[in-house]
Amino acid sequence: MSHTPHELNEEFPKQVEKMADLRQSDSHFAKLSESYHTVNRAIHRAETDVEPTSDDNMQQMRRERLALKDEIATYLREQA
Repeated sequence: MSHTPHELNEEFPKQVEKMADLRQSDSHFAKLSESYHTVNRAIHRAETDVEPTSDDNMQQMRRERLALKDEIATYLREQA
């Protein structure tokens, strides 16, 4: 089990500036980014037992984070 936060800036280090620009100019990307941040923080709190959760919920949150990350990656590629 990893207790390392999976922040978008760490996941896409070469896209940091582009993501910052998109958060300001693109409401869809801003919503994706915020959704990712929300679920990522919930996972981190659960992993560190700040807010324990069931294994099923943890797996569901991880699937949601991965789906959001995939959607963000696709969006960034399309905006290149």
